[in-house]
Amino acid sequence: MMNKLSNDQISTLCMELALMLHAGISADDGLHLMLEDQTAGGDRSVVEFLSAAVDGGTPLARAMADSGAFPAYVTGLVEVGFRTGRLEEALDALSGYYNDRARLETQVRSALLYPALLMLLMVVVVVVLLAKVLPVFDQVFRSLGGSMTGVAGGLLQVGLWLDGALPVLCALLALAALAIAAFAASDSFRDRCLRRWKVRHATAGITGKLTSARMAQALSMGLRSGLPMEESLDMAALLLADVPAAQKRCQDCRAKMEVGAPLAEALKETGAFPPVYCRMLALGARSGSADTVMEEIAHRLSDDGETALQTQVGRVEPVLTIVGSLLVGIILLSAMLPLLNILSAIG
Repeated sequence: MMNKLSNDQISTLCMELALMLHAGISADDGLHLMLEDQTAGGDRSVVEFLSAAVDGGTPLARAMADSGAFPAYVTGLVEVGFRTGRLEEALDALSGYYNDRARLETQVRSALLYPALLMLLMVVVVVVLLAKVLPVFDQVFRSLGGSMTGVAGGLLQVGLWLDGALPVLCALLALAALAIAAFAASDSFRDRCLRRWKVRHATAGITGKLTSARMAQALSMGLRSGLPMEESLDMAALLLADVPAAQKRCQDCRAKMEVGAPLAEALKETGAFPPVYCRMLALGARSGSADTVMEEIAHRLSDDGETALQTQVGRVEPVLTIVGSLLVGIILLSAMLPLLNILSAIG
């Protein structure tokens, strides 16, 4: 079994295969051409495996599944596309979907990484001020025959406690820094963290919008590949296996359709899509363009989720900056103002 391909690699491979098919080149010849063009890259071994398997008479979808490098949804949709005569459309849809996923992952990483670094830096600055700087002010006060009282005295006690616990704090801060570095550099660690977050917050807030966008994209790919709506829901549930709440929504929609409910009504009743998009889908189904409307809904939901993510990040960063500045200002002023009063009285 080979290593799983990244979203970028899946998108690129599917796009190249779709272009080959569009040019009238068969899948096996297309894979040979891809090998000729590739001189390096983590997916070369996968292309070599696929080329050898397809040359031996194995269908492309089965070769993908045997390689172990592709998610089950990719192999399933490629098989559906081959069966319905829409393999090019299936590969093109997969390329677009995984390209969007790769772009969104980059945005999520940036959105979470910068505030985390800013918060870590703010904590370090506050700890240094309390544990190392305030005791220096206290020594100055004592040399002048005074002492730190009030807010400054309370902060000094906190600083003395932090100074005693500094080895433990340094270890915790080092662990936090390592966790942030691992989140930025390791795809597997980041996926595990995001998967746990999705399980807990899959249908709420920004994560809920992004999950709805994924579901719409999955349904759009299924419909474009020639699948009936019911089977498209089954494929969407397969793609959303990492989000149990979203997978259950797909299953609930499937159950409602089995008793006669239209897809738009089933999606509305389960809360999978906002009502306005359900109305759009109902109109599209009546006009026979459900696949086109679903693709448009997927784009709009994805844009809504990305906009909400950027808006949230835009709110968090100024708040962290303001809070950090206020804390530093309070600490310094609580020590400096009484000291200035003493110096002015002496002078």
